[in-house]
Amino acid sequence: MRQEETLEMAKGNLLVAMPKLNDPNFRQTVILLCEYSRDGALGVVLNRPTELAVTTLIDGFEEVSEGDKVYSGGPVAKNGMLILCRGDLVSEGHSVFDGVFVPKNLDRIKMPGALGDCGEIRCYLGYTGWAPGQLEVEIEEGAWKILPPDSTLVFDADPSVLWPQMMRRLGSRWAFYATMPLDPSMN
Repeated sequence: MRQEETLEMAKGNLLVAMPKLNDPNFRQTVILLCEYSRDGALGVVLNRPTELAVTTLIDGFEEVSEGDKVYSGGPVAKNGMLILCRGDLVSEGHSVFDGVFVPKNLDRIKMPGALGDCGEIRCYLGYTGWAPGQLEVEIEEGAWKILPPDSTLVFDADPSVLWPQMMRRLGSRWAFYATMPLDPSMN
């Protein structure tokens, strides 16, 4: 069995949009599931940075954002922001997976050194959401593949090559699509 078929749905997993997914909100995206339960799922798109600097939207994040861009997290609640942190303060927030959390207190994570030596943040405007059972149907229909959690993909990966990288990671059957343009009519 291939890796993506053996994984169970869980928060922290990555969803890789398959080539057949034509919805412009999700075409060639990689999504981190921040919450998953029988009540539905919530995630953020990892590979859609905007031109906005984090510090233009939130004061006091200079120490932890270092010029980072805000990401477009998805089509739901685009006026709201979800912040992910990587660091030692997992007890200060809602854990997504080992070492990655959504903070409860923004002032606490703004403090210099508060997140530890490898502390980082990522800010997302909006999020992705699925009603109960909706994501499972989409996966069954072949719209998504599931990969395990990986904080390096959330915080260190180049968003411009993340989707092609995941296509290659899925194996030779999917690696061909890594060079597919975002708009296939441009081919």
